[in-house]
Amino acid sequence: MAGVLDSDRAVVVALGGNLPDGFGSSEALLEAVLARFPDAGLKILVRSSWWRSAAWPDPMAPEYRNGVALVEATAPPKEVLERLLSLEAAFGRTRSLRNAARTVDLDLIAYGREVRDAPGLVLPHPRAHERLFVMGPLAEIAPEWRHPVLGRTAAELARAATVGLDARPV
Repeated sequence: MAGVLDSDRAVVVALGGNLPDGFGSSEALLEAVLARFPDAGLKILVRSSWWRSAAWPDPMAPEYRNGVALVEATAPPKEVLERLLSLEAAFGRTRSLRNAARTVDLDLIAYGREVRDAPGLVLPHPRAHERLFVMGPLAEIAPEWRHPVLGRTAAELARAATVGLDARPV
């Protein structure tokens, strides 16, 4: 695992969703999305189990499933993000209101050690470190992963999370 984490090409992608859209379950839909990662030039190195958490900000909406994958990519970060957005669209993601229910949400959490604050792409993801439904799955597969800005490990960030505190492995 250390080689994965030391690589400038290692990419952290968070997956989530709460509308299964004909797949029977959000887990089945997310598995189908992961199966398409290689077609998008994303080689899955390791992935977490699925986690569950209440919908936010509307806890009456369907419960979310979330997970994290460490992938290898040869494309630059902006292109990786565009490929993730294309996968979202292919699986029925429509963007309406912020934090609205969705079939799938793919977030580029980190791209190696890169730090970037540009229009359309901020690395590392500016709020991922606050979210247990991201840091918990990441800590499950790479507890020693270090946040490129904060310097804290995924395990430390999972313990310090302030959002989605009900998140648990399924």
